[in-house]
Amino acid sequence: MDNGIPSRRRLRATAVVLAVLLAGCTDAVPERHASTVSPVTAPPVPVALTTTGFRQSSGVVVSGGPSAPYDYGPTVLAEGGRYRVWWCSQLPGAGPAGDDVLHAESDRPDGPFPDGVAVFSGRPGGFDGMHTCDPSVLRVGGRYYLYYTGAAGDHAHGNAIGVASSADGINWQRAGGGSAARGASREAGGPIVTASHEVERANDYGAGQPSALYLDGWFYLMFTDTTASGAGWNGAGQFVLRARDPEFTDDVQALTAEGFRPADRSRRSRSVVDAFSADWMWVPALDAFAIAHQTAEGTTITFWDRDFTRHPYRPVVVPGPWQEGPGLVRGPEGRAPVSTSDPCGTVPIDVLRATVLNPAPTGIRHFGIDVSGAAGCARADQALAVLDGFGVPSPTRTVDVVRGGVKVRVERRSVAERIVPVVLDRRVSAVDGVPVAGTIRAQAPALRAPNGDLGLLDDRGRLWMVGPAAVAANESPVTDVSQRDWDARAVAGDLRP
Repeated sequence: MDNGIPSRRRLRATAVVLAVLLAGCTDAVPERHASTVSPVTAPPVPVALTTTGFRQSSGVVVSGGPSAPYDYGPTVLAEGGRYRVWWCSQLPGAGPAGDDVLHAESDRPDGPFPDGVAVFSGRPGGFDGMHTCDPSVLRVGGRYYLYYTGAAGDHAHGNAIGVASSADGINWQRAGGGSAARGASREAGGPIVTASHEVERANDYGAGQPSALYLDGWFYLMFTDTTASGAGWNGAGQFVLRARDPEFTDDVQALTAEGFRPADRSRRSRSVVDAFSADWMWVPALDAFAIAHQTAEGTTITFWDRDFTRHPYRPVVVPGPWQEGPGLVRGPEGRAPVSTSDPCGTVPIDVLRATVLNPAPTGIRHFGIDVSGAAGCARADQALAVLDGFGVPSPTRTVDVVRGGVKVRVERRSVAERIVPVVLDRRVSAVDGVPVAGTIRAQAPALRAPNGDLGLLDDRGRLWMVGPAAVAANESPVTDVSQRDWDARAVAGDLRP
């Protein structure tokens, strides 16, 4: 350790210097990356968004308790009305004498969160033998995935990225060792991304600080690699890989100047933002990626379009003090939360971040803003993405429930309210033209499988899986059927909360 801080965390000091250098010039990538896009005509001018509703917690919201020397690097999932946070700290006795990943949850981003409990620690003898830190958590297909930085010791150079999976976000099992881990072994629990060693720099931290999201069947991973050819003089830069599977073994692609190309034949020459310890999310209402990174003013949000060809919006800033990278409040798949008051035009952006140095980054607090000026429901496909999980009034005085890219018409509003958490009071015209996948009439028959699963029959005789509250609200008669009869019915979709 250096002054009690593992050398893995030396990036923090250079991040502060970088933030000062970037102050006032965060609305575009540095000039050395300008060659990544060569359009025939100039792209449209980035749209200026409006920011309102600045908010901050009154004090620290997440902590490992009195025995933890520091708390930083949070990742936050908003799911089921709860906020779950995983972050980096050290708890005596939790594992090897190094960094641990802690977890806590609350019903508000301001907490109160209970003192964190260690849920993931180093594995002696592995690439992550002492330190596991910088968590990024997703939930896809009912399974949680934890991406993290691993280091074998205090002065280990060439850090690497690992992945673990879990059914509950608490009990983790290491996975990985895939094709993205250049030259790494394929043993279970090995790294999925290692340093590229394309360029020798004084900052030999390696690869780490991952941030993952899931979009259109792809797992996207953004991360630091101080040895990449596209990194800055001090190693700053964020690089992107994507793959079809969470362990990055299937069709792994790297973002290059020509778009995504096979990772095993591509150099890490293109950085999407000059930063350390960044986080990101997909924003359906803006049809854009939003990358959160630290600058002198606070957390700057830089936007990229879906193909990483241009910045569709000018950056916005979540102001306030900071000492380490931010953790965006995101949905389970890494998407931006949707405003319940103005889902099509406003995007809430909330972050948790360390705010003091004592002597390492600690003091995690909550900050947030509302960003308006989006045209999130201008197109039908975009409206379906934005309003996923919402109910909207239909032209026939019923409610259209949007789930999984389809629109289901429900005659009773009370039933829709048991299926989705929010039913809007006003129609959204872009949704009107979307075909109705099925209509559930009042008192439509319900079937119950031997295992207790419930389904309401639509006007075409197909089953829509629902919970018991929806069946009760619809006043539907329930018929118990055999497994054979249940399997013989076409299941149109799953509307369970």
